[in-house]
Amino acid sequence: MHRYALQVEYNGAPFAGWQRQADQRSVQGDIEAALAKLEPREHTIAAAGRTDAGVHSLAQVAHCDMHKDWDPFRLSEALNYQLKPAPIAITACARVTNNWHARFSATERRYLFRILMRRAPATHQAGLVWQVKHELDAAAMQEGANRLIGNHDFTTFRSTICQAASPQKTLDALRIERVDTIGGPEIHFHVRARSFLHNQVRSFVGTLERVGAGRWTPDDVTAALEAKNRAACGPVSPPQGLYLADVTYPDAPF
Repeated sequence: MHRYALQVEYNGAPFAGWQRQADQRSVQGDIEAALAKLEPREHTIAAAGRTDAGVHSLAQVAHCDMHKDWDPFRLSEALNYQLKPAPIAITACARVTNNWHARFSATERRYLFRILMRRAPATHQAGLVWQVKHELDAAAMQEGANRLIGNHDFTTFRSTICQAASPQKTLDALRIERVDTIGGPEIHFHVRARSFLHNQVRSFVGTLERVGAGRWTPDDVTAALEAKNRAACGPVSPPQGLYLADVTYPDAPF
């Protein structure tokens, strides 16, 4: 068998998430079906992270095992052909060793979250951003975000169905910036850690949006963190503004 790393871009809107589902469409399911057209058999691929329904990817990473010794470029081209018209693209492909693993070999994940601030309905960005009709104070949000950076018990900011063994995680960065675009001003969240709890990023964003709107203070974020209680979390943001932006490995495969 030959193992290949795949860099995958997708629009998450039509999917029930990354993970294969028995009765719903998933990104993993579509890619495995495309692989089966190239090598007719059952395929199981693994990914760096399992994105939820409606969440997008700029650079998800997965790996697959193939009987044939494919040229990586030809494999990516063949997969992209078979994936049409799904909003999924294999943007890079590389041979890796058979002990390389898309999830377990990764040392860092980065996420991007986009909030569009305008009253007029989003058209071109519909489904790609979380739209709010009010201005947000990026500086206040950054002050609140700074309270979350470091190693903490993030019980408040993880889903009640999270399967992680421990709520203790290290958040390496949570940077917030205002970006003026043609479509209107946006707030971008740049989040970086080795690994994340289920719904952790969306819980951060929803809580910090309350700070930006003036409903919470940065001290309220500290209080929520220290409560170690899911009920203390602010509203969880919707999924459509979230993107898996990058995955880091000791020896970058691409």
